Amino acid sequence: MSIAPTLMIAGCGDVGSRLGQQLHAAGWQVYGLRRSVAALPQGIVPVAGDLTAADCPAQWPEGPLDYLVYAAAATEHDEAGYRRAYYDGLANTLNWLKQRGQAPKRVIFVSSSGVYAQDGGVWVDEQSPAEATSYSGRIMLEAERLALGSGFPATIVRLTGIYGPGREWLLKQVRMGYRVVSEPPLYANRLHADDCAGLLAFLLQADAAGTALDDLYIGVDDAPAPLDEVVGWLRNYMGVTEWAEESTVRRSGSKRCSNARARALGWAPRYPTYREGYAAVLAGD
Repeated sequence: MSIAPTLMIAGCGDVGSRLGQQLHAAGWQVYGLRRSVAALPQGIVPVAGDLTAADCPAQWPEGPLDYLVYAAAATEHDEAGYRRAYYDGLANTLNWLKQRGQAPKRVIFVSSSGVYAQDGGVWVDEQSPAEATSYSGRIMLEAERLALGSGFPATIVRLTGIYGPGREWLLKQVRMGYRVVSEPPLYANRLHADDCAGLLAFLLQADAAGTALDDLYIGVDDAPAPLDEVVGWLRNYMGVTEWAEESTVRRSGSKRCSNARARALGWAPRYPTYREGYAAVLAGD
């Protein structure tokens, strides 16, 4: 009888909780670290702690940890807040592993496609240069390098445009008559929160089964689409007829991210395009 793998999810928020539930159902021992552990779903062992504090949380497990997923989200959206959440928090967590003599088989750092500065609708994959111009992208790249240089086997997963229950900004805007320019097309990349967790779970299970992982994957669905197409489909699906008076220009660039590397490993999104994903959100699934 094989021993169940152990996993620590540091920064166990929405995506982390979905991941923890999936792997708990698969027989894994899952720990979830966050400030407010009351929000953790059943099946995840709570570890109350502050990633930005230097001291190791009192509830940190004593035994071996097979895997660490660092999935924090910034609560303060300025440069200092991003640095605390993504770089300082990761540095603290890696130190806690070393203090406890724990050597995970792999560390997964959950990053963002915001590290790419490409525009003009070009295709982006794991070989594309990541030359972020924003402070958020630059800090994320620093944190990625910290994970890859940690001394533990590490994989970066750059997630794109996470949406799902509780992440319904675009739906609210469309209901208000959100109008976007159609030329040039503003391409957007998305991945349903369940698929974000599903990709992370797939990679962890693949590693546990002995599959060799790359050090970088992009998490995105099968079909990046122009924003005006997405808005048009949502308007029709929701029966919205009113338009706002002025167009709203998206604040981010226009690029198309590829999931070919993750798909080549055998992963497939449950919601391959925005249509299936938003239909599920609107149905309350």
